[in-house]
Amino acid sequence: QPSLPVVHRTFANPAPLGLLSFATGVFLFSLLGVHARGIQSQNIIVGVMMFFGGLCQFISGIMEFVAGNTGRNFAGDTLPQQNLTLLTSDKAYSNTDGKVLPEFDEALAMYCWAWLILTVVFTIASIRNSWTLILALVFLGVELLLLAVGHMIRVDGIIIAANSVGFIVALCACKCNLPTKILPC
Repeated sequence: QPSLPVVHRTFANPAPLGLLSFATGVFLFSLLGVHARGIQSQNIIVGVMMFFGGLCQFISGIMEFVAGNTGRNFAGDTLPQQNLTLLTSDKAYSNTDGKVLPEFDEALAMYCWAWLILTVVFTIASIRNSWTLILALVFLGVELLLLAVGHMIRVDGIIIAANSVGFIVALCACKCNLPTKILPC
């Protein structure tokens, strides 16, 4: 009796899903942060950030784990948590009448410093990766640095500049998803 043939399973590359959901989340937060079209409330992006920017990116990270890519798994499972926790941070620092507490800016600055440290680690770990991914992480670090400083000293201009850098982050993350025949990474 001949044995069954060995079939090696191949999985689709989960990186495009993770990068695209990351880029979409950063783009939406940046639009909200620069007050595009006068929108102040984050209600419109909650669903996208929870499911596409959060869940899809988390699933992408799990798929990277299955594929044996530890670094991408770590980033893919960590960055969506930033989306989800940042989305609810102002609600955690609101009192019963809906006004944000005075220490919200300092708490958000500490939050950005923590994510900046993690982003620096991801940037160093991705040195042997594509240049667009490295640029996305470098610009994400710049964005987080500006956000932390802007919230610490409470200067809206710096916070808007930081959110403007987010558009570059989203562009770099989307560029990584293009086929290399069109634009090589």
